[in-house]
Amino acid sequence: MRKMKLVLVGNGMAGVRTLEELLKLAPDLYEITVFGAEPHPNYNRILLSPVLAGEQTLDEIVLNPLSWYAEHGITLHLGKKVTQIDRVRRRVVAEDGTSADYDRLLLATGSVPFIPPIPGKELEGVIAYRDIADTQAMIDAAAKYQHAVVIGGGLLGLEAANGLMLRGMQVTVVHLADWLMERQLDRTAAELLQHSLEARGLKFRLGASTQALIGGQDGRVMAVQFKGGEEIPADLVVMAAGIRPNVALAESAGIHCQRGIVVSDTLQTITDPRIYALGECAAHRGIAYGLVAPLFEQGKVCATHLAQFGIGRYSGSQTSTKLKVTGIDLYSAGDFMGGAGTEEIVMSDPFAGVYKKLVIKGDQLVGACLYGDTVDGSWYFKLLREGRKIADIRDKLMFGESNIGDVGHQGQNKAAAMADADEVCGCNGVSKGAICKAIKDKGLFTLDEVRKHTKASASCGSCTGLVEQLIMFTAGGDYSATPKKKAICACTDASHQDAREAILKGHLTSKEEVFHALDWKTPNGCATCRPAINYYLISTWPKEAQDDPQSRYINERSHANIQKDGTYSVIPRMWGGETTSSELRRIADVVDKYQIPTVKVTGGQRIDLLGVKKEDLPAVWKDIGMPSGHAYAKALRTVKTCVGSEWCRFGTQDSTQMGKDLERALWRMYAPHKVKIAVSGCPRNCAEAGIKDVGVIGVDSGWEIYVAGNGGIKTEVAEFLCKVKTAEEVLEVSGAFLQLYRLEGWYLERTVHYVGRVGLDYVKKRILEDAEGRKALWQQLQFALDGEPDPWFDFEQAKVDLRQFAKVPA
Repeated sequence: MRKMKLVLVGNGMAGVRTLEELLKLAPDLYEITVFGAEPHPNYNRILLSPVLAGEQTLDEIVLNPLSWYAEHGITLHLGKKVTQIDRVRRRVVAEDGTSADYDRLLLATGSVPFIPPIPGKELEGVIAYRDIADTQAMIDAAAKYQHAVVIGGGLLGLEAANGLMLRGMQVTVVHLADWLMERQLDRTAAELLQHSLEARGLKFRLGASTQALIGGQDGRVMAVQFKGGEEIPADLVVMAAGIRPNVALAESAGIHCQRGIVVSDTLQTITDPRIYALGECAAHRGIAYGLVAPLFEQGKVCATHLAQFGIGRYSGSQTSTKLKVTGIDLYSAGDFMGGAGTEEIVMSDPFAGVYKKLVIKGDQLVGACLYGDTVDGSWYFKLLREGRKIADIRDKLMFGESNIGDVGHQGQNKAAAMADADEVCGCNGVSKGAICKAIKDKGLFTLDEVRKHTKASASCGSCTGLVEQLIMFTAGGDYSATPKKKAICACTDASHQDAREAILKGHLTSKEEVFHALDWKTPNGCATCRPAINYYLISTWPKEAQDDPQSRYINERSHANIQKDGTYSVIPRMWGGETTSSELRRIADVVDKYQIPTVKVTGGQRIDLLGVKKEDLPAVWKDIGMPSGHAYAKALRTVKTCVGSEWCRFGTQDSTQMGKDLERALWRMYAPHKVKIAVSGCPRNCAEAGIKDVGVIGVDSGWEIYVAGNGGIKTEVAEFLCKVKTAEEVLEVSGAFLQLYRLEGWYLERTVHYVGRVGLDYVKKRILEDAEGRKALWQQLQFALDGEPDPWFDFEQAKVDLRQFAKVPA
């Protein structure tokens, strides 16, 4: 089948991160072409300042070297600026004539520097600060000239000023506002920052308006003139007065732009659904984001839609700013300026260089501004984002998470005191738990290794200190040995976990490779181990490992439930237990046509047709014309529902629709054992959600999710996992839990026994505390299920051997 064509315009951080996410989800869906206006592979634009300061080189800040593009079969056009989009022919054209056709187009054109309309701005020596070329021009100028003026006292301007100063220039920062970084800091924090930078040698002109740039006879800038006529010398002028979304290409193609390329929650342009846009060039709900973390969030959502999963919505980002300006830590989030109806808690120690301001409204933290000591910034942001009531910790709030009594980490370093779920790297959304797990599981000992495996500290670098603390804290720990495990069967000494790990680490895709790698005693295995190994292969490497029907039990080979008299039962799937008159007529016709002796409504609200002759099964499936209920398989059986808020006077949520959504999302899912789900529309729990593998119960404010219940021989009540607000969260959390079970559960181990083995706390850490990991599990499951055939109809793709249904002569 022909691959679709995806063209990315813009080879920067946001666009390439989207490709990385897409390649995880659907590595073979697209032929990918990338156009980059710069002659460099994707690099970390945030780290241009260390390059300017001489602390790093260009090679060290490259994120995706040329070899990465080649490894993934990506056609890369460097130094080629796209100037035309032909939306009719679906083609992009670069200024040199290079063109590429597309089925989907992703615009990640970033932003352009804002150059104030100052007379003299065209003089030699007047440059912006946006890319490697600008950085190199500044480095070259610093080697020849003495005086530099930076126009703009924001983060970028201060980093440019610091780098030029370190290269020996005398630097003055000119800023129109009354204090530095007025969008990220309040006046007090900004004054502390200014005093610190002045002590290092920088000069400042605040509240100053530039009237003109004065040039010499050689055409190069020589001075900056302020309103009133005062001049200061300038051999180099760096414009760092802000950025604007780069929308010229989109506008030329007739794509609607307003404060950026206007996109929907799926990151599709509202003008053309085949064209997506993200990053600094995009305007989502009227906002164009300039920080890395929101752009990466957009990339994950965009990738799911490009991968044709049709899930994920970007609803905007609540941003925090965690910065390191020339070695000084700064952090701000929320409404840190305060105002009517708010109160402030302030701690200021100018001598120690520490300032903290927390803004409270009612009983909630609504803003924070930190200078010098920012280690608790992520905790404050968590309180702010979750809207947690702070009355019980108000008296200790200023002193950080490690001083809250129930944490119990007083006296230890602050990184150790953080909870596993706390975010360490805001740019990449990496939690403490994810970093510590990578350190322990992969044996990491250096900062570079942690960056490579987790991306923590790989973007802006402001969390480097915390990451280094975590390495020291975790790598030195003493961990208990793995307990001895039980062998799968008499064919081998290997346990279920040994087999899983061998398949994953060795990228094994056939049972023969597994048997060889683990020295199986019986060359072809047995009826106990073959089904287990077959499941582990197809669940670990979907789309790669080939399902072996002969390594499945009789029910899964026949795709029906064998009964004690040798006949079979067929249970067609009814989404959420809801059916139609047309479906009921078809079922009735099939019962009459094939003389099926028994029709029964099952405990899971499905209609069971019992007594079907084996030779009649393919015809029964065809005539029913309904999806397989997988009632015979180690798979999702039913999603039981009550009538919910649609009909019931007690219902608080639409449980029927929620059940349909869950069933449609998961129905092709094979698992270590059968999986049952129920959705109740209110706490009266008529659907018996409390004894299911996944139980969902509607409450006034959303949904409660329970896991690891069992209604079998020994009834096990499901355990409360979490409470969520939206149907989308129900799908993501439930799907992530089931994918974790699919990947780690042993064959024929029900969810109740899996959770009993690993512990509910472990499940909560993986699903609730690690948001990034949860989303990844959900995406992995969708990737595995995408295109999975219905064995009742897609005979060839499902590899159903129709010879088994041939009638045996009497």
